[in-house]
Amino acid sequence: MFEVVRYTAGHEEEWNRFVMEKSKNGTFLLNRRYMDYHKDRFHDHSLMFFRDGRLLAVLPANEAEHTLFSHQGLTYGGLLLSFDATAADVLRLLAEMNDYLRSVHIRRVVYKAIPWIYQQLPSEEDLYALTQVCKAQLTVREISTTIVLPRKIRWARLRRRGVARAVDAGVKVERSNDYQAFWEVLDQNLMRCHHVHPVHSSAEMELLSNRFPDNIILYTAVKDGNVLGGVVMYVTPQVVHAQYSSATEEGKRLGVLDAIYDRIMHEDMKDYPYFDFGKSTEDSGHILNEQLIFQKEGFGGRAVCYDTYEWEL
Repeated sequence: MFEVVRYTAGHEEEWNRFVMEKSKNGTFLLNRRYMDYHKDRFHDHSLMFFRDGRLLAVLPANEAEHTLFSHQGLTYGGLLLSFDATAADVLRLLAEMNDYLRSVHIRRVVYKAIPWIYQQLPSEEDLYALTQVCKAQLTVREISTTIVLPRKIRWARLRRRGVARAVDAGVKVERSNDYQAFWEVLDQNLMRCHHVHPVHSSAEMELLSNRFPDNIILYTAVKDGNVLGGVVMYVTPQVVHAQYSSATEEGKRLGVLDAIYDRIMHEDMKDYPYFDFGKSTEDSGHILNEQLIFQKEGFGGRAVCYDTYEWEL
């Protein structure tokens, strides 16, 4: 039997210690100091699962209209499991979680699984239990582009030429804390191309990078004192992930993003297992942005899926 406990602020230290030290698939995005920067936007309903007083798993989640989401404010966020959790444990855990959710009038669950590349040890016990216990259905499949850094595929000629153009033009790639300057480039691009603003504001990203200086790193490409482009990297134990990337029109012409990725992949972060560019889909995976994924594949990236499951209670 598991004790299912709804998370409160009083659990923060225990939650964070479990995510960062005792789970086999946790990342800093699931640390409350990251999750809670936008807690005013979501009705939190995260869960903690204890057995004999010992924390075995946590589920970052929020509630809306009798539906439990894991978690709408995060790219991924399924069950985080201890190193000791077994397949049989997770089968029982999900059955008891469903009983708890019915008791608090939750009628549906939307579950975003953690992609396998982020797992420090194999952690897909939940995927088996979703189908066996919950009779869950795969409802959204989105495609990301990932590079296995120790076995890199040769870059496409177009990408290699971009690096050469940036070098010839005297572009300098550097780590930076000037989020405001990069955000001006990013926001203008997103508004021009998609009529949206970045999910984070520059102030929020500065706040988060100050909380997680080893995990959130900004690279910028500078020429004559002007920021021509940049990439915000999210660094986790298994994966270095390009959270935001953008360049000015001059920066695109000079290949500054190629130069930034060259430094990240071939110098600063070459020893990590995976580099992940993130998703290239729109409309919940129904539309593939072929131009965007073509660019990512030019760096040697290949497909990893981000999946969402649903079930009724």
